Formats: sequence, C-alpha cells, structure tokens
Amino acid sequence: MATVNEFHLDIAFHPGETLEEKLEELNIGVKEFSVRAGKPEKTIIAIIKGESSITPEMAVIFENVLKIPARFWIKKQSSFDEFKAREKRAVTINNAKDWAKCFPIADMVKCGWINAQPNTEEKVVELFNFFKVSSPTAWENYFFNQQLKVAFRISLAHTKAPHAVSAWIRQGEIQAGKLSCGDYSEVQFKKSLEQIKTIMAHQPDDFFEQLQEICLACGVKVVYTPCIKKAPLSGATRWIGDNPVIQLTGRYKQNDRFWFTFFHEAGHILLHGKKDIFLEDIEYSDADMQKEQEADDFAIKWTFSNEQENEVLKAIPLTLKSIQEFATKFNTHPAMIIGRFHKKKLLHYAEGRDFFVKLDFSKN
Repeated sequence: MATVNEFHLDIAFHPGETLEEKLEELNIGVKEFSVRAGKPEKTIIAIIKGESSITPEMAVIFENVLKIPARFWIKKQSSFDEFKAREKRAVTINNAKDWAKCFPIADMVKCGWINAQPNTEEKVVELFNFFKVSSPTAWENYFFNQQLKVAFRISLAHTKAPHAVSAWIRQGEIQAGKLSCGDYSEVQFKKSLEQIKTIMAHQPDDFFEQLQEICLACGVKVVYTPCIKKAPLSGATRWIGDNPVIQLTGRYKQNDRFWFTFFHEAGHILLHGKKDIFLEDIEYSDADMQKEQEADDFAIKWTFSNEQENEVLKAIPLTLKSIQEFATKFNTHPAMIIGRFHKKKLLHYAEGRDFFVKLDFSKN
C-alpha cells in the first residue's frame, strides 16, 4: 500500500492579520476600507480578528481596493482553513489511539495489508486509509450499526474479535476490487462446478489459479486471504456490486477442509440472497443457521454425497486402496472420504493421513 508524502504547514495565520498589516502600511483605516470595499465595518473587523473568512467574492473586491491579487487572499484563506481542519483532525486521530490498539496491527503489517508506522498516530491514519473511514465512529457505523444494510447485512458487534474480523473482511474487499470479470451468470457457475470438482479430485499444484480463473469466467471472484490473529475464519461469501465474492483462508491448509469450504460458499451464492454476508466460524441466529446447514448440505453433495457415503460403508471393512478406488469412481479426492470418516469416527484418525494434501498459498 503506497503512502503519499505531502508537506503540511506547522502553523498558518488567518489572512485577517495580513489585511490589518496592509491597511496600516497604506494608512487606510478600517472604517475607510469598509466604505471603499462596500462591506459593513463589523465584517472587516471580524476578518481582522480572525473570526470571519475572506470569501472569493471579497478577495476580488480587495484586489480592486488594495491592488493585491484575489488569488493571494484566496490562497491565504485556504491555507488557514486547511491548517485549522488538520488541527481538528489531529484531535480525532489522538482520540482514536485506543481504537487502533484493538487491531492485530503486527499481523496486518506482516501480511502486507498495511504499512508499518513508527507511532500510534500514524498507525491510526493507516487504519483509516485501509478501511476508508474517517473515524472510529464511521467504522462502527459500518461494521456494528449496519448502516449499509444492502451491502453488509450482519453486524460484528456480537463477534468475539470484531476488529480483527473487520480487517480480514476489508482485505478481501480490496483483493476482490483488483480482479476483473464480467457479469455473474448463475447458469454458467452451476455448470462450472463439475469442472471445479475435477480439479478437487486431482488436486494439481496450480489448483487455486485454475479455480480462480474458472470462477472469474462466471462472474464470481475468489480470493485467498490468510487468517490473522483473533480472526480464525475459514471463509466468507458476499456480493460486492453485481458480483459474488468468495473469500477463503485455507485455515487448516489441508485440501479436504479447503474444498468443503469452497463448495459451502458456492452453496450460499446459489441458494441465498444478495443481501446476506456469510462468515464461517461465527455464531448465527437460528434463521441463519438454517442457511448454514443448507450450504453444508450443498458442499456434502459436491464433495462426497450421503448416497456415496452409504455405498462406501457397505464395503466395510475398508482399506485405503478401496477408498482410493471409490474416490476415482465418484470423481472426488480420497481426502474427502477419509476426512468424513475421521469426523464420524468411522476411521481411526491416524489412518489415511498420507492422502491429505498440505496446501501452500505463499504464491497467492
């Protein structure tokens, strides 16, 4: 993330001070100047005291009376106004120090989401820039008070680590913004799942690049965003504009977990509305839990269905060779079968570990 180097004045004086000096230099009294300028004397006094601003209209008048270019007064007033605004901004930044300490900044820097900064004030500014918000209140209004309900329906107020979760969500939004794709096609996305399932079954080294390319062709953006401290999420689904976005962490860096999460998120896209955002591994209401179960069922269907599971169980006692043969028959990966049986305690946890593929996202 690039930083813009700008010079800001440490102090600026109200143009009224300059006006007072010029009037004294030209030996023109305030009353006389107000008559010449056609402005009330109290207005000129207010400007000299720094209680009122010189407007562009006044600057043009002053140019006629004092023979000093209007742009001189406009620039003076603008510099002073910016200086005062930055003074006010400094107070907001100073008051946001405790807010900034709630974020896993070291992890965010390590992942390259934000730049390292030498002091807390600059860390606050870095966070404001990252989230594109003006204050902690603006951040709360977006992530807690749900003021943008159409784009972001849930609130993070009741999650265990809302600051870290919001950072992870925002990074996914930034990543998605860098991807280009056409309009979303539900028909095309449904058709693509068979091709994606084949990638899952063969688990090539460039599986993620292939997955991302296929999805982009359907108008679906898939991004990998690593987990950060206090936000141990597996994935998320939401719509940004007219395109659905699947954000994955590869949390356990294991192929069976990754693919189940992907198809789970794909289920949310195909089964549920555009107004929802789904975050895995957080607590939901009963209504949302139903949608989570529907997405789980969708993932089960595409990775290793219940019918397929029953067929495998009829072949008990199982061998790793027979599991591999069933995986080929069902066009899935043996890890999907073994992982299910580990979870259901139908297979000892130590068995079949060699079939799990350790995922490496360092290139993504």
